[in-house]
Amino acid sequence: MTRQYMQLHELQSTLIPSHASGRVRGVSQVQAPADPIDSWRALNAAHAAVHAALEQELKRRHDLSTIEYEVLDRLGECPKGKFRMQELAEAVHATQSTVSRVVARLEDEGLTARVMCSDDRRGIFASLTESGRARLESATPTYRRVIAATLDAAG
Repeated sequence: MTRQYMQLHELQSTLIPSHASGRVRGVSQVQAPADPIDSWRALNAAHAAVHAALEQELKRRHDLSTIEYEVLDRLGECPKGKFRMQELAEAVHATQSTVSRVVARLEDEGLTARVMCSDDRRGIFASLTESGRARLESATPTYRRVIAATLDAAG
């Protein structure tokens, strides 16, 4: 049986339009190279290049780190308008401790708010403020442009 791996150029064309849903759809499969480690290293290098470019541009243009943008983005997508901190941590692929610190920094800037759960005193919800939504809307075109340009340069 042949192993299948995603092509980076197909990933780049589906990643941007699918970002809002958090899913990557329609990625074609190709036959794996002789050594799957090469594929893993290429994927890791592409991730590192995108992450570095995002860190630089988001900080310079919007005074946001990549993790801060991701938190704002996930909060902005949440249909309930708020996320439990643990669920938010899972959504942005970070520890609950990291997300708690990020949300606290964003709250200090007036971009997020934290509220205790009325049903479970241990639970804390995070939500986006109007200022947070405005910063997110301002930063999203930069986020998408940088991802597209960086992946295009890598492909």
